[in-house]
Amino acid sequence: MDLRQIEYIVQIAEENNITRAAEKLYITQSALNQQLLKLEKELGVPLFHRSRTDWHPTKAGEIYLKTARQMLQMKKDTYYRIHDLVNIQKGQLSVGFTPGRGITMFSHVYPKFHRLHPNITVTPVELSVQKQQAHLLSGNLDLGFVTLVPSQQKASLHYIPLAEERILAAVPIRHPIATPLDEKPSEAKASDPSPVPSCSKDPQDFTELRVLDLHLLREEPFVLIYHESTLRQLTDHIFQKAGFIPQALFETSNNAAIATMVSAEMCCGLIPEYYARKNKEGIRYFTLPDHPSWNIMACCHKNRYISQAARDFISLAQDFFLSSI
Repeated sequence: MDLRQIEYIVQIAEENNITRAAEKLYITQSALNQQLLKLEKELGVPLFHRSRTDWHPTKAGEIYLKTARQMLQMKKDTYYRIHDLVNIQKGQLSVGFTPGRGITMFSHVYPKFHRLHPNITVTPVELSVQKQQAHLLSGNLDLGFVTLVPSQQKASLHYIPLAEERILAAVPIRHPIATPLDEKPSEAKASDPSPVPSCSKDPQDFTELRVLDLHLLREEPFVLIYHESTLRQLTDHIFQKAGFIPQALFETSNNAAIATMVSAEMCCGLIPEYYARKNKEGIRYFTLPDHPSWNIMACCHKNRYISQAARDFISLAQDFFLSSI
């Protein structure tokens, strides 16, 4: 099998379109089509169902592509191993991260990584956790950074714990439950427009947050993270343990949006600690009785080589996450 030809066929499959594949490969569509026809003639079977807007693999194409991707990954792993053996600092590294904190992590880590590995080309990709896992499994991504609970891990992926992050309850600061420690609960009124008196001890000291019985907020509206988020499974479990189904004001894919709505006194919310620390104004945060948390992890394919460059990127990312929560 010709590796260049393999790369051509995989690119057609990735783009589901021969025109876009040719553009990505910097060759003419005619030249790419000739390579495909040549291979199909050799195999005696078409590899793609063709239409003007959608090219998708036939059964034979799926068989070919599975082996083709494995061969390309073997080539990449071999190059990584040799480069690490002789300390050659060159190559490519594709890095996935989630929307929100992911771009902050990347912008913090990349300058330090570039000083260590100036000749490594890094391709950042912003993807949901589910899409990162799918791209890691298919070989389209070298390294991912995800937040999830153990039940959401894939058996074929290797997960490297970086940090544990608490899930906190967020309440508007003028809500009666948000009464500071040195003020009697009877003195706090949600309708009182005056500022809440400050405490002698900072109530937003994240090392000593008060514990909240979430059931006390059962009559309050909540803004929830959207169903597709890996956090939703955990928050649903938290509400279940608290003994109620929350009144959903609406759902969002953005944890910072939940904090904004809480600060505007429109709802309560459950927020990962990273976003809580970034959004303090107008909000009182609480821990929960069982101290629920999830894991921030780096992940890669179980059967693939982790290059020294990838290991260095993981180490720098861990430093970032440990310092931010």
